[in-house]
Amino acid sequence: EGGDEEEEELIYNTCLCVDPSGAIVGKHRKVHLFDIDVPGGITFRESDTLSPGTTMTSFDMGEPLGVIGVGICYDIRFPEYALLLCKERGCNVLVYPGAFNLTTGPAHWELLQRGRAVDNQCYVLTASPARSPPPGDDDEGKGKYPHYSAWGHSTAVSPWGEVVATCEEGEAVVIADLDVGKVE
Repeated sequence: EGGDEEEEELIYNTCLCVDPSGAIVGKHRKVHLFDIDVPGGITFRESDTLSPGTTMTSFDMGEPLGVIGVGICYDIRFPEYALLLCKERGCNVLVYPGAFNLTTGPAHWELLQRGRAVDNQCYVLTASPARSPPPGDDDEGKGKYPHYSAWGHSTAVSPWGEVVATCEEGEAVVIADLDVGKVE
């Protein structure tokens, strides 16, 4: 889900966007922080440690992809954010690295991706960490984060809302051909 970035004693959840030559072409600071308290379920408060970003992030990759917009995780729950990226910035593709948990992931992860794609007639790409195995006595570094289990399921969704490529919760690489002509 990107990295944490410190500036002036503030910590941000940050995604650096790098082009094929290795140049940094964008830096997104997560705008919407995730605070949840599900009775009998998970409690998680990003606002206890992170500061929110204040700007939308997009960059132009030229042909054939065009303008790409970026959000991080919980940013996908805000349709207005995606709408502004597509309508004001001209994004053809929205990218959301994210780590939905085992409560919100099965219920909302794919649904939100498909919704943002259909709402804005664009591609939506998500990248999620693989789920850590539960910790064990001889785990040799596995299960390092027993307090948080990611849902996984990195996915590519077409402007029609079709899942064109995805994976399960384990380690995987998702590859999809994007026909940006469908966006136009």
